[in-house]
Amino acid sequence: MNSGRKKIEWVSRYMRMLNLIQRRHEKEKPLSGLKIGMSIHLEAKTAYLAVTFKKLGADVYITGSNPLSTQDDVAQALKDWKVNVFAKRTHDEKEYWKGIHSVLDAHPDYILDDGADLTVTAHTERRDVLENLKGVTEETTTGVRRLRALEREGKLQVPAIAVNDAFMKSLFDNRYGTGQSTWDAIMRNTNLLVAGKYVVVAGYGWCGKGVAKRAAGLGAKVIVTEVDPIKAIEAVMDGFEVMKMEDAAKIGDFFVTVTGNKGIIRKEHFLEMKDGTVLANAGHFNVEIDMEALEEIAVKKYEARANVMAYELPNGRTVFVIGEGRLVNLAAGDGHPVEIMDLSFALQALSILYLVSNSSKLENKVYPVPRDIDEQVARLSLMSLGYEIDDLTDEQKKYLESWE
Repeated sequence: MNSGRKKIEWVSRYMRMLNLIQRRHEKEKPLSGLKIGMSIHLEAKTAYLAVTFKKLGADVYITGSNPLSTQDDVAQALKDWKVNVFAKRTHDEKEYWKGIHSVLDAHPDYILDDGADLTVTAHTERRDVLENLKGVTEETTTGVRRLRALEREGKLQVPAIAVNDAFMKSLFDNRYGTGQSTWDAIMRNTNLLVAGKYVVVAGYGWCGKGVAKRAAGLGAKVIVTEVDPIKAIEAVMDGFEVMKMEDAAKIGDFFVTVTGNKGIIRKEHFLEMKDGTVLANAGHFNVEIDMEALEEIAVKKYEARANVMAYELPNGRTVFVIGEGRLVNLAAGDGHPVEIMDLSFALQALSILYLVSNSSKLENKVYPVPRDIDEQVARLSLMSLGYEIDDLTDEQKKYLESWE
């Protein structure tokens, strides 16, 4: 058995929610005759989501959503389930976009997207795809922003479900998933101590909260940088230092960007950093750390360790970047923990099934995940873990609904 198949079979043991969805719907095969196009970080857990769609009857076409986040052994193994795979781990952006277009060549009925490259391309360069496309789901904060921008400009041509914004996604995937997997990637690729060091977390959304909390748990002294005063005061109340990046740049030992924006760490910041500083990005795209500026000012560049590039600066100091500034937990790790992604992908699977049943009734807008799907995933997750909770009595319901 090859390594990719072993990885997929390992995660299948712990993705209880997807297994339950398979058992509930496998006989009726509600996705029969439909084509699902997927652009997603292709590793074992996402592969098992593709397998789930296949078992529910769909023809599945899949590519990566980031040039360095595909695991080639998993991509190869996925073909054993007769999934059409166009993903490849590559530094070549042309190769990445070739995969996007190959999925769109299938003219999918539904798109499952991670970052919205597949959806945006269908709305721009590949408008022929829109003739058959009936709906999309989006996994990430960055992707949802792009879809809402399309909607604001009146350019969104199909209904979309913002899976990222579901409570069972943002509260768990973004916080616990990003928190654990980011530090897993940083520690395994540097082998450096975190305790006692200064960790600068840029952005205090759900991802930033997770990264900061895990850093504190490892014994780090955490500094948060923010542009949102509400999130900044929340970080203060959570016990963290808050300051501008220009001040944090002089202090930090580790920097983690999680904003979804560009140019968070720039030339002027690199030049203020201590010798040996480690930089990582846990946002979606490789624009948060200004890699072009770093390449420009570096007098020397070399590979310090696997997945770690060293940049010697004109002032004689050296800074290190993990995974080329791309999504660190996937470019240099295995991504989020299995059980966390099981929750997110249960939302994805149920949202696709919801679109299949309702897309003809929906407008070309970005919709939240229906509340009953969010609660269904929460209840099933509790059940799978062996927990029970109380139900409201009729008297309690009446009390809560009354104005008296």
